[in-house]
Amino acid sequence: MKILAIETSCDETAIAVLDVNGSTSEPLFKVLSNQVLSQIKIHKPFGGVVPNLAMREHRKNLPIILKRALKEALLPLGSRASKLDAIAVTSGPGLEPALWEGINFAQDLAKKWRVPLIGVNHLEGHIYASWLLRRPTSKSEKSPQFPLLALIVSGGHTELVLMKKHLDYKILGETRDDAAGEAFDKVARMLKLGYPGGPEIAKAAERWKTPGKGLFPRPMINSGDFDFSFSGLKTAVLYYLRDNPDADKSAVAREFQQAIVDVLVKKTADALRKYKTKSLVVGGGVAANKKLRATLENLIKRSFPKISLHISPLWLCGDNAAMIAVAAYFKMRAKKFLKKPETLKADGNLKL
Repeated sequence: MKILAIETSCDETAIAVLDVNGSTSEPLFKVLSNQVLSQIKIHKPFGGVVPNLAMREHRKNLPIILKRALKEALLPLGSRASKLDAIAVTSGPGLEPALWEGINFAQDLAKKWRVPLIGVNHLEGHIYASWLLRRPTSKSEKSPQFPLLALIVSGGHTELVLMKKHLDYKILGETRDDAAGEAFDKVARMLKLGYPGGPEIAKAAERWKTPGKGLFPRPMINSGDFDFSFSGLKTAVLYYLRDNPDADKSAVAREFQQAIVDVLVKKTADALRKYKTKSLVVGGGVAANKKLRATLENLIKRSFPKISLHISPLWLCGDNAAMIAVAAYFKMRAKKFLKKPETLKADGNLKL
């Protein structure tokens, strides 16, 4: 099966072509092309993503990277329709003006090429990115096993999700206000570190070698549930900087980052103990954070040695279409595709 996927939920324009072989229990995924055009330089002066600018760039870039993707996947323009089994596109959550650009583009292709259209939730894409970790040349590597716990940490979402089988999602907890990535961006602006905030906070934190002092609170770390809240932590940093104008930026970045990691890891550990899953899957932009990755690896090694850990590689942490294609494969297999492609709508607040 060959699937072409489109992702335009925020400020990356992405198209991927995925080839699927192997058995239904252990499919082998090969990314034939994974094109991503970032808009960071365009949005950087504004300190965040401007929806209408993102929409404009998607409209301009989609035809360009479609040609690149088809060429790299060795699908000539003249015969590409007969080589594809489905078109997939992100339908939400995200910025609705940006989502609509991808959806309209995908609908036109599906109609033109007469192939099924599959709408994919962006968050399930972050979960299914971990299925791309299994290398086609390896017989020992396995995909995540059910039941599994998924930690999704991105700019707009922080969620713990339980999956007992494919496409079956139970949200155990989610953020009540700011997502982890959103908090990183806002604190980076306070520290004048630049945009996007996550990588800048991480780089600054690495420069501070002194052990942390626990300057900031760990919101809801002992709340007894699996919800998150990072707005109060962000405010604590704001007040600290107000009262300590000469504070070292690297020290503040390290303390803030440690507070985020402590909460994420503690809640994840609590969920693993309660639900006794076989695998832990971690995805989203914040999953690229070195401190978070290392702490989760230590947690599994020390406390849950029988649980397999699947953290998205760096190239799959950010928004991309390859992960959308993987999720689409499982939806295609379950016959969850649109009989009328024109009925697909953008939903900026789409839930799993």
